[in-house]
Amino acid sequence: MNKKPQRPSFTDDLVILETDDNEGNEWLTTFADLSMLLLVFFILLYSMSTLDTEKFSETFTSVTKALQGQMDQIATSRITNEEAGVLLDQVLMQRQIIESQRKVFSEVKALQTEKGIEGVVSATFEDGVITLRAPGDVFFAPGQVSLTPLGEKIILTLKDFFTQHPDQVINIRGYTDDSLPSGSRYQDNWEISALRAVNVLRFLLNQGIEPNRLTATGLASLNPLVPNTTTENRAKNRRVEFILEKRVTGQ
Repeated sequence: MNKKPQRPSFTDDLVILETDDNEGNEWLTTFADLSMLLLVFFILLYSMSTLDTEKFSETFTSVTKALQGQMDQIATSRITNEEAGVLLDQVLMQRQIIESQRKVFSEVKALQTEKGIEGVVSATFEDGVITLRAPGDVFFAPGQVSLTPLGEKIILTLKDFFTQHPDQVINIRGYTDDSLPSGSRYQDNWEISALRAVNVLRFLLNQGIEPNRLTATGLASLNPLVPNTTTENRAKNRRVEFILEKRVTGQ
């Protein structure tokens, strides 16, 4: 006599449903981690204020190439709440620094107008860094490393501003063009640019600017503003720059 097939009980149905629901949920952990990383990423973008599409594309491409073959490991890695908090704090601090520097830059623009140096000292602002730029020929005679009287006068004007903003560290950069004056007593443009930067630094030291706020760098003909193809272009590339960055408390 044939036995009638037994129908699964209601309890068996529950067991089957529970098993189906629990299987394959491991992806949720990875998804949560990736969501957190995306959140931090977009906060970083926001902190940049303005996004340079070309720079972002180059950076993204470089990161992608560097991480090839490691994506599986990254996808399964976890970011802790503590790490996420540290990243967020760093982003917020950078944002605050940029906003603070933006206010200082506004004061720089006012200084240019009030002191009549706008046509001599230019100023730019990028990612929280303020760059003051002056023609090298104003500060130094051709092929020389000693400051001219006009150069000293301009630096004195900037010194007053530097004194009013003690939270700014100042990197003085000396630049030349790609030629070395004939009969020069200096070995090369590296020596000339370095000595010029150091002499500007020494002048500021003598005016009371704290030593721990100052550094000097000679960069010769590196990073030209324009190609060294004409006399006018070479004059533009001979310059002195003051790079201002906010000094974080405790450093």
